[in-house]
Amino acid sequence: MDIKGRVLQLLPLQTGEGKNGTWKKQDFVIETDGQYPKKVCISAWGDKINEGALKVGNEVNVSFDIESREYNGRWYTDVKAWKIDSMSGGGGASEEASFGGSTRPTTSLPTTFEASEEDNLPF
Repeated sequence: MDIKGRVLQLLPLQTGEGKNGTWKKQDFVIETDGQYPKKVCISAWGDKINEGALKVGNEVNVSFDIESREYNGRWYTDVKAWKIDSMSGGGGASEEASFGGSTRPTTSLPTTFEASEEDNLPF
């Protein structure tokens, strides 16, 4: 499946050590266009993290898979990107990620969600 949208937020890069070595995961939030825009949080793992495309404000096309799993009677759903292409700049050409010695883009991210008193959502 594919989704197009604008990168709203990059969540902190997560890294760790597993039985197969070092891993990294980048969660990011995009907002779709249209009459009823949707916000979607997507995860990219390892070499699928396209650092060139993942910058706040960039238009991206994300190819992804959705998977749900059950744990203790509750269901959890993951949206995992397997390809991220930048639609911003460069005449619509895809930007390829370079991972050898590249640096993370620095962005200023909001740390809290600002809700008005009218928002009475349970989550």
